[in-house]
Amino acid sequence: MNTQNEYIETFAYDNRIVRNFMLATIVFAIVGMLAGLVIAFQLAYPQLNFGIPFTSFGRLRPVHTNAIIFAFVGNGIFMSIYYSLPRLCKTPMFSRRLGSIHFWGWQLIILLAAVTLLLGYTTGKEYAELEWPIDILITLVWVVFGLNMILTIIKRREKHMYVAIWFYLASFFAVAILHIVESIEIPVSLMKSYPVYAGVQDALVQWWYGHNAVAFFLTTPYLGAMYYFLPKAAQRPVYSYRLSIIHFWALIFIYIWAGPHHLLNTALPDWLQSLGVVFSLMLIAPSWGGMLNGLLTLRGAWDKVRTDPVLKFMVVAVTAYGMATFEGPMMSIKSVNALSHYTDWTIGHVHIGGMGWNGFLTFGILYWLAPRLYQTKLYSKKLANIHFWTATLGILVYAISMYSSGVIQGLMWKAFNVDGTLTYPNFLETVQQIHPLLVFRAVGGSLYLLGSLIGIYNLFATMKVGKLAIVTEASAPSQSTWKKQATEQGHRLLEGRIGVFSVLIVVALVIGGAVEIIPMFSVASNTPTIAAVKPYTPLELEGRDIYIREGCSVCHSQMIRPFRSETERYGEYSKPGEFVYDHPFVFGSKRIGPDLQRIGGKYPDGWHYQHLVAPNSTSPGSIMPPYPWLASHKLDSSLIKDKLKIMRNFGIPYTNTDIDQAPQTLREQAQVIADSLQKASITNAQPDTEIVALIAYLQRLGKDIKNQKQTR
Repeated sequence: MNTQNEYIETFAYDNRIVRNFMLATIVFAIVGMLAGLVIAFQLAYPQLNFGIPFTSFGRLRPVHTNAIIFAFVGNGIFMSIYYSLPRLCKTPMFSRRLGSIHFWGWQLIILLAAVTLLLGYTTGKEYAELEWPIDILITLVWVVFGLNMILTIIKRREKHMYVAIWFYLASFFAVAILHIVESIEIPVSLMKSYPVYAGVQDALVQWWYGHNAVAFFLTTPYLGAMYYFLPKAAQRPVYSYRLSIIHFWALIFIYIWAGPHHLLNTALPDWLQSLGVVFSLMLIAPSWGGMLNGLLTLRGAWDKVRTDPVLKFMVVAVTAYGMATFEGPMMSIKSVNALSHYTDWTIGHVHIGGMGWNGFLTFGILYWLAPRLYQTKLYSKKLANIHFWTATLGILVYAISMYSSGVIQGLMWKAFNVDGTLTYPNFLETVQQIHPLLVFRAVGGSLYLLGSLIGIYNLFATMKVGKLAIVTEASAPSQSTWKKQATEQGHRLLEGRIGVFSVLIVVALVIGGAVEIIPMFSVASNTPTIAAVKPYTPLELEGRDIYIREGCSVCHSQMIRPFRSETERYGEYSKPGEFVYDHPFVFGSKRIGPDLQRIGGKYPDGWHYQHLVAPNSTSPGSIMPPYPWLASHKLDSSLIKDKLKIMRNFGIPYTNTDIDQAPQTLREQAQVIADSLQKASITNAQPDTEIVALIAYLQRLGKDIKNQKQTR
């Protein structure tokens, strides 16, 4: 609608969609943090697993990570974008209906994720555990979000796209590329699939995705939010426009290359490891450029930081971002990684980013946003300050305990006596040493959650006092006014052309991804084969699926690095050819328990049975949760023929006879293990139970390599 000046148009921003995402952010903050607190206490006190599937650590852990990443942070991203983007573009969002579809579709994804993960439906791939129907739904909802965002930018009344919009666009395109490449899988049934990649190839794709999910879901959209909300809260312009340009383009170009640093000192080809190291170290420059641009925006406003809880949260958030983005590259140096990898050091590093950067920036935005949406003042600055200091103390307790635990683990695993023997040959010695620190970790998480609950009460009290402004009226010159302006040069020219800008973003992203992913196919075809390594038997394949379902790879690695400390403890180091039949790979990223790559034949079947049902009966002091249901649940092998057919499509040499006789072969091997258990005085062991299949898989691990050595 035109006003008296035909070039000035009035319009309204819809605040309901922002309110919806804000409420979802608050709700899932509680859910995600509570799940994290539960699993923290389970590590310290394994009896809290309660011996039932749905409350076991292996199933709750991916619920926690998905709830924090996609529910809490995800809704926080969309809350920030749906508020800031229309105001930066001086136009309402393109479509309220698309916004509603996006909101309810995203909440449906979160609900399905929680239910399926608790039921044990998982791909076993970190940050990408959801099965194929949900992956398709994620794709559709993401397209709806992207379409609404891009069409809003196209019809903007502001010629130049502000820096926050650059990061929003990069996040959309990067996540789309990552999700599609990572999620290529072949369904076996409605809730079971296998990735097309195998072994080392699958590991490369997974951590190219996993690292960049952190980069382009947990980082770049939040940098966009920082560039909008921090200057707003400080009432200061961004420190440097030029630094913003350097920060943006360098970050999105370099970040995509760094995924292999999650696989240092493993069976991944050396050239890929080196590539990951180089680009990880280069990441320090753009990351710290963004941090400094944020902190220097507060020049002249430090007195306000002392009194304004919003700025306190934001300052600590940006500082945590700087700490995490310095530490990450340092941990990507091979010698440092040799000590830190598989330890709690990595857990501490991740939570500095999650609790400090994402958590504090989200609460800072919430504290700034809620009073404006509800046309009132923040209910209590005192409560906000209590929240800040309680949560900050929680971060410190958590981080100190995890860094201390990680260093202790790394040093104990590598310690040798003067006679060349391992100082701590029993893995449990490490577990018992760090147990007090696991308790402190839970205490730190409790403080952080307590602070968050105080903050959430404060936010709801603010909403109750105020009244939602359903729309916010605004006016701006029409788009035709800036289209008539003279063409500009350099980056300002790009900011007026979303098509060219988007293409350049995609090119910057694809270059780094292509250099790593395209050779991935040659990595698969040129992986040196090991004649002794054979495909899994039907029973072993079923057992492997149970291993993945129960989250065993969350606590155990299957990757022996070429260090003397590891070969002395576990056996011969791992080679790429060992994993050619693994769909998906299960290298693991944390050793809460010992590596299992050579566990086959080390203990009798009866030991494994007792260890799974009552871990402390075989390993006193273990913090492993019990799995008694495996001994009573019947093995569902109805899909075994279909599973072998899919594996054959992947190039695994199963013959028609192997497939046709799979049910019989499975029963015969199960009976052999059941007979072995009977001889070990386990009289209630039945051959058609899940525990028998899992034992078959565990007893297989490493035997091919041992047989090869015997043949030599």
